[in-house]
Amino acid sequence: MKLELRGITKRFGALVANDHISLTIEPGEIHALLGENGAGKSTLMNVLYGLYQADDGEIVLDDTVRHFAGPGDAMAAGIGMVHQHFMLIPVFSVAENVMLGHEETGFGGRLNLEAARRKVREISERFGFHVDPDALVEDLPVGVQQRVEIIKALSRDAKVLVFDEPTAVLTPQETDELMVIMRQLKQAGTSIVFITHKLREVREVADRITVIRLGKVVGEAQPTATNAELASLMVGRPVELTVHKNQPKLGEEALVVRNLSVIDPREQVVVDGVSFEVRAGEILAIAGVQGNGQTELVEALLGLQSRVTGTITLDGKPLTKLSVRKILDAGVGFVPEDRTEDGLVAEFSIAENLMLDRSTGEPFVKAGTLQLAYLAEFARAKVTEFDIRAQGIEMPAGRLSGGNQQKVVLARELSRELRLLVAAQPTRGLDVGSIEFVHTRIIETRDAGIPVIVVSTELDEVVALADRIAVMYRGAIVGIVPGDTPRDVLGLMMAGERIAGTEVAA
Repeated sequence: MKLELRGITKRFGALVANDHISLTIEPGEIHALLGENGAGKSTLMNVLYGLYQADDGEIVLDDTVRHFAGPGDAMAAGIGMVHQHFMLIPVFSVAENVMLGHEETGFGGRLNLEAARRKVREISERFGFHVDPDALVEDLPVGVQQRVEIIKALSRDAKVLVFDEPTAVLTPQETDELMVIMRQLKQAGTSIVFITHKLREVREVADRITVIRLGKVVGEAQPTATNAELASLMVGRPVELTVHKNQPKLGEEALVVRNLSVIDPREQVVVDGVSFEVRAGEILAIAGVQGNGQTELVEALLGLQSRVTGTITLDGKPLTKLSVRKILDAGVGFVPEDRTEDGLVAEFSIAENLMLDRSTGEPFVKAGTLQLAYLAEFARAKVTEFDIRAQGIEMPAGRLSGGNQQKVVLARELSRELRLLVAAQPTRGLDVGSIEFVHTRIIETRDAGIPVIVVSTELDEVVALADRIAVMYRGAIVGIVPGDTPRDVLGLMMAGERIAGTEVAA
């Protein structure tokens, strides 16, 4: 099936998310849609899938203009979509999820579950998926759950299959398996739209690449293009993709964590007996597929979790049981994984956000009075130093781009006298230019002799920044390895495999 999008425009108020986008997907082609988060890729595909209605433009399938009032119309026309966050019901079986919304009934109006089982087996055998139709989805690894989503789409005769950031929740091995599956689908005649911001993956599997920036198509490329060429198209300027760092100058043990466990409100052990150390002048990266306890570990370090056992010490002084305020005052800088929810107050100005950690005393407050002149001078200096692109220091932080919001958070945290920096998903949603800036500042912090913890689900980022890597799986650390450990070894560890000879702190 040939798919054409002609002049698609989608507005949300004053925001133009898609600005007259046109592209063609040929039959049996893997067409990558490359761009940073917020570029408009997912919005465009949601228009194609009937989740949004375009304000202008048209969708053409095999030379026929089509109008989709909802996903049902798109599916009936042969469009399938595998969402980044799976649309599966965990307590249902694979077969039940596949038939959901397209139920077949037999004698007496009973659901014909056996027909769904046959369909699952048939598609699984055709593509080598190895999926049990009677398995509960909640018991399946993430990579297999993704295969269930693909089976759902193929069971409805999808001729065009959209993958929206499909590798975001996969281990490297699962990512490699997905690439094989995509090639098999292509050989079977299925057209694939592959939405991503990961340069390595798009060069590996795509037949053609369309680059979107700020809601517009800014160019097309072949997979033979270099990472630097693709990054330049995405950002609009040359970008240094390599993180340059010297060997670490290690100092004394600074942060020491012993037997740390966290129990969540559902009585689940989400961090399970974690132990590690970070030395002055070292970056310890914590790697793993999202949802394996990294978020709760970071929250425990910052005093944001209430049910914590074990010990945390910084420079020999205990942090366990301290309030968040006292932990910050002890010199812990924190870049949270969700900057909009936890890192900034959107309605506050840039200047006000830059003093949030230090709003109770000098130099910003004297005798209970906010020192406005000092704050303005400080804010203007940080806007310049961190290259924060804004109309002025009074501009609300919520009106900044994602990259500039992250720069405000970094400017605030790195402007304090730090004893430890904890950066969780520090480049999530940023363009490659902003990623370059953030990585440089993290390396500079490490080189200043400050211990750094970086928590990231982006394996390229982990490998680029880390002096040592701790891999988490189901709340536990399965091993701590050198920063130059091969990706395939890290991938096995992210799937829970313990590798002989790796360090596991007691």
